[in-house]
Amino acid sequence: MARQSSLPKLRVASQRDGDLLPTFEFFRKLTDAAAAEVMPRFRKRLAVEAEVKPGLQYDPVTEADRNAERAICDIISAEYPMHAILGEELSPSGSGPLKWVIDPINGMKPYLCGLPVWGTLIGFTVDGRSVMGMMNQPHTGECFWSDGTKSICHSAHGETVLRASGTQRLSDAICHTNSPEPFARRPGRGYARLASSVKFTRYGGECYAFAMLAAGQIDLCVELALTAYDIVALIPLIEAAGGVVSRFDGGRPERGGNVLASANAVLHEAALRMLNDI
Repeated sequence: MARQSSLPKLRVASQRDGDLLPTFEFFRKLTDAAAAEVMPRFRKRLAVEAEVKPGLQYDPVTEADRNAERAICDIISAEYPMHAILGEELSPSGSGPLKWVIDPINGMKPYLCGLPVWGTLIGFTVDGRSVMGMMNQPHTGECFWSDGTKSICHSAHGETVLRASGTQRLSDAICHTNSPEPFARRPGRGYARLASSVKFTRYGGECYAFAMLAAGQIDLCVELALTAYDIVALIPLIEAAGGVVSRFDGGRPERGGNVLASANAVLHEAALRMLNDI
């Protein structure tokens, strides 16, 4: 069941005002602007630069994600000049309690491979807490959205309210992580124990896997060394669908780090115990 809203007492925005929450329509305006930059370049050979980031051996960057983030930031700055913005590719801007957290292409490696499991992530935080988020996949025509009270998928098939699964036993759970390689470099056998305890594990789904957890298709998502822009947009999507997401230490996941998302609290606690070798 969807949880009660944790949104602060701010009005929903319909006009320019720094104290208002943005609307679904404004989020879609942002993702449409990103799609206009990203889709013409999808499944094309692009010039790729590589950046070095903590925990990553290869982190590709292209004109697609840079241009998409710039388009998003320009629209936000024009409509909400008092809001702060944190993105993956451009320098942070602004300060204050209201902040946008953006990843124009979450899943650049599958994007470069022509696989449609990437997405544009746009999250919105109030006093550091993620309260709204959208994951848009323009190639499949799916938009996953949460306003903190409910989670919805908009697609060619209509509007679907998302609900995480009721799976509570690890032996019945489907687990996802992008790659087992980072866990092989991590001290301890927590992930190996978890992977051997679940029904099965799949790899390579990026942000799409988190959306499928909110949709009830996947029960656990486990990732190491996430950044804020990897997870902020997905937190309300999971929580409003009835799921739980935290760092391995049990803390809030907004700043990233080692993150576990689960279909429910019972499954989350069981998985955390294994990941922490308890």
